[in-house]
Amino acid sequence: MVYKAKDTRLGRNVALKFLPDDISQDPQAIERFRREARAASSLNHPNICTIHDIGEFEREGETLKHRIARKPIDISELLEIGIQIASGLDDAHSKGVVHRDVKPANIFLVERGQAKMLDFGLAKLAQKKLRVGETVGVSAMETVGPGEENLTSPGSSMGTVAYMSPEQALGRELDARSDLFSFGAVLYEMAAGATPFPGTTTAAIFDGILHISPESPSKSNSRLPAQLDLIILKALEKDSDFRYQTATELKTDLRRLKRSLESTGRA
Repeated sequence: MVYKAKDTRLGRNVALKFLPDDISQDPQAIERFRREARAASSLNHPNICTIHDIGEFEREGETLKHRIARKPIDISELLEIGIQIASGLDDAHSKGVVHRDVKPANIFLVERGQAKMLDFGLAKLAQKKLRVGETVGVSAMETVGPGEENLTSPGSSMGTVAYMSPEQALGRELDARSDLFSFGAVLYEMAAGATPFPGTTTAAIFDGILHISPESPSKSNSRLPAQLDLIILKALEKDSDFRYQTATELKTDLRRLKRSLESTGRA
């Protein structure tokens, strides 16, 4: 449960996050809660929500989920949000943190027009910090911490179904490239107004993620430039070796497209 509150000491709005009563005595649930705080508090980036204490963080604005539902997102706003989130993911990945639940509901748009990543409750802390530009490998993303292996059973899938990567859907070990697939699904939804792998059941969505190539977003939104199609579809490559390897690469392509559109007056 999350409640909006006022920090009377510093005069800022925050959110207080609590475990429900029925699981507040569950040691694993408590450890997951602490893991969220550990993961997020290790990060200091303008596009990652600040943790002030366990379960307390800045929050003022609306989620990207609500923003998508409210009205179509134009290309300039899409690129600006995308660049900011890619920047936040780049910082998290460079510190060895894989979010594992990137989705519109976990991206918050504050009143200043800034995008922030929320909810590192499923995040994984890595044993090895990744160097900038390093290709992410499974061996670099091993979980650490006492009892950590008991928080996620081997072979289980974590995250939100519609935004899962293929490796996540199969319950495999994840690295930062899984976040980039999920982020690709978010970009797709911002661009096309629908998720890339629709379905009325979990099985149907999983089948799409694993076996079906999504249509180009421009099929649903003819105003989109062809370059954006290429960026989003590369992020949604099912084989992680053909996907973006780092958030830096994805961010660079988004920035390059933004510059190109601005120079021609299209953004």
